[in-house]
Amino acid sequence: KKDSGAPPPKKDSAPPPKKDSGAPPPKPDSGVVKKDSAPPPPPPTTGPKTWYVRAKGGTPTQCTGLSNADYPGSGAGKACALAHIFFRLPPSGKARLKGGETVIIGPGADRMGRGAPGDKGCDKSYAYDCAMQAIPSGTAKNPTRILGQGYNTGCKAPPQLFGVQRSWQVLDLTSSSNVELQCLEVTDHSGCVESHSGKLACKRNSYPYGDWAVVGVRAKDSENVLLRNVDIHGMAHTGIQAGRLKNWTLEDVKTDGNGWVGWDGDLGDSKGSSNSGKLIFRRVSISWNGCGETYPGRKPAGCWGQSAGGYGDGLGTQATAGDWLFEDCKVMHNTSDGIDLLYHSLGGTITVKRMRAEGNAGNQLKITGDADITNSILVGNCSYFQGKSFTHNVDPCRALGNTLSVDYVPGAKVTLTNSTLYGEGDVLVMAELRKGPCNGKESLVMTNNIFAGAVEYHAKWDRATLYYNTACSGLKMTSDYNLIHGVKEKCPKSKGAHDLCADPKLGPYSGDTYGMMPAATSPAIDSGKGVGGAVPSVDFMKVKRPFGKGVDRGACEVTTP
Repeated sequence: KKDSGAPPPKKDSAPPPKKDSGAPPPKPDSGVVKKDSAPPPPPPTTGPKTWYVRAKGGTPTQCTGLSNADYPGSGAGKACALAHIFFRLPPSGKARLKGGETVIIGPGADRMGRGAPGDKGCDKSYAYDCAMQAIPSGTAKNPTRILGQGYNTGCKAPPQLFGVQRSWQVLDLTSSSNVELQCLEVTDHSGCVESHSGKLACKRNSYPYGDWAVVGVRAKDSENVLLRNVDIHGMAHTGIQAGRLKNWTLEDVKTDGNGWVGWDGDLGDSKGSSNSGKLIFRRVSISWNGCGETYPGRKPAGCWGQSAGGYGDGLGTQATAGDWLFEDCKVMHNTSDGIDLLYHSLGGTITVKRMRAEGNAGNQLKITGDADITNSILVGNCSYFQGKSFTHNVDPCRALGNTLSVDYVPGAKVTLTNSTLYGEGDVLVMAELRKGPCNGKESLVMTNNIFAGAVEYHAKWDRATLYYNTACSGLKMTSDYNLIHGVKEKCPKSKGAHDLCADPKLGPYSGDTYGMMPAATSPAIDSGKGVGGAVPSVDFMKVKRPFGKGVDRGACEVTTP
């Protein structure tokens, strides 16, 4: 039980450098189709401009781009939209978008790569480099905005930006600060997975490569960025590759069904990848990564893990700092770890509120440093992928399948409150040392939780252990008002004065979503520590506590008789 849970080095499947083809570099091209000789009238010069893109728009010669209307079919300099965002941010040549300006993209599917309007600077020998150039930085007062039409009215039909011909990325935020991306779908139109060891490998040796792209959003050296209502899915390799970030916020974002990883925080360069400031994830889904995604059905296929040559983390980083907040997030069915922040060893905090992590094939949640976990449901059914029709080769209960892994740096303080943990791995709560030596101020405080152990996947004669410490010999673990059942220790000697050893009456423990709501007869009901201090005033579903005579133990406050 001394496995650290750290993943092996990640395999690098990045596209080859541009010199691999031996072809000359493409000549810069303005991307302007010269069908009409009359120059467009000069746009207004006051204030940041708003540019419009729609399927039946025109070229910069035909349309000003400053009006949300179709090109009428003839004439130049008309008050109409552009046909593609490449006319503002072409793959090569000079950008035609200034920092602080806005682009509003109309509904429909826009091809992002060779073959799209405005791709004149692209060469098939370098088709992977035919991508929208980096978004220019705005200011804190006037961020540069790339918006889907309807971003401010519920985002019911976001425009789709789909990568093609093995392009490196769909959206580029390299050195892009003060930027907003809202109401966008980012994907490709292929079910292939880059370098897949089964039957889903993408074509990458000769042009045409097909309608697939490597990364959805690529970012580095980027500060003060907002992603809202952005759905990134089905990429051949990575949903978001991002490092050296500062003050990023994701709200109502999905990064699901990407062939290798959902969020990869390892840039793989000599400058490192550490983040700083606030990294905020609200209502974010990070699920089904390490799986291909069928097109157009959006179903998992060919799920694979590290032993088959893949990866599979939902979110992973290299050594990083920063104050990370996960609030109302769903992290489910990734083929390795759900959230892997074991390398959060350079300072900062981790706060997890109302997270559901379930069915990830490794550990559900890995953290390092000061952390506060409340109202969360961590379901360690780490053998989920075994025997599924969509599984190619996944490592069941990788890194022993611990439900929660807590790594310590000197003086780290961790609280786990009103959460529900289940596991068929080695340990429900594993404490290890990431960076030492310990200084005697480390602590782990567990209050009002439900712990439910199962038969251990890798040792059928054994059951999951409640708590195991290889971190600091003097680590102070405080346990009280917890409900413990089905673990190896049966009723641990280290339990607190108000801990109970009894069946919490959860379940069923089967299917795609386990039943973590206690039955009406559960001893968890009304028996927890009262609201105040670390005990939150609402539960996992934001139901007010207490409901009834007292606070319920676990993540859910039972409201049904």
